Amino acid sequence: MSIQTIGVIGCGLMGSGIAEVAARSGFQVIVSEANEGFLQSGMTRIDKSLGRAVKKGKLSTEEMAGIKGRITGVVGLDAFAAVDLVIEAVSENLDLKQSIFKALNEITRPDVILASNTSSISIAALAAATTRPDKVVGMHFFNPVPVMALLELVRGILTSDETLATVREVGESMGKTPVVAKDSPGFIVNRLLIPFLLDAIRMYESGLASKEDIDTGVKLGLNHPMGPLTLADFVGLDTTLFVADVLYDEYGDPNFKAPPLLRQMVAAGLTGRKTGRGFYDWRK
Repeated sequence: MSIQTIGVIGCGLMGSGIAEVAARSGFQVIVSEANEGFLQSGMTRIDKSLGRAVKKGKLSTEEMAGIKGRITGVVGLDAFAAVDLVIEAVSENLDLKQSIFKALNEITRPDVILASNTSSISIAALAAATTRPDKVVGMHFFNPVPVMALLELVRGILTSDETLATVREVGESMGKTPVVAKDSPGFIVNRLLIPFLLDAIRMYESGLASKEDIDTGVKLGLNHPMGPLTLADFVGLDTTLFVADVLYDEYGDPNFKAPPLLRQMVAAGLTGRKTGRGFYDWRK
């Protein structure tokens, strides 16, 4: 099917990035939030991101105006009756996501693809909330969405070839490089990333090295753009813990078991860059 209008549910860090990239790629976008305050915060985030692109010479002011004109912000889901593809980007909560997919199943046309930006939740579990499991798929973008080129496509057990081909085409039209994973917790990237982050936290927790030296060792020794503890702060320590728990519950592998320090930091509200403090102090 031809995708012209994309609905994005959630205008937080990921949702606003997906909405921006979709609009920059020529799609009409309807982005929804739970209330007006959250919506305005997300729309402001998009405006600032586009403004930075203009300052860097990557967009003209005319192009920015055109992109903003293709984005419509709404509260609730009723406007999604007009979309051709939905990308859900709310928090990693199975009950919340299932309730959204159940509502979308009633609101959208039967031919509309329902995609989730989930980083860990089963696509089959989301599909079970609908009567169109062949049209449910994972589209896992990476933060920051306007910069990161990767798009993980996650095929549920009942996802059709046509659905997968359509979202691959949409992803490529957004300038992303798609990779395809089976519907298994962690998919490709987080299945590899989470044990790496947890090992770095254990190393720091045990006093083997300072956080700065751990990060510098990985940056210069492995040629990574940032060290694992810095990356954990960017991902969010609460998100890291959530995904680790999902993986550990599924596989029982001790490599996925979160170290006590991570749980203590999350309990204390030290969740990383988004709250100002994690392994590093970002308030400066």
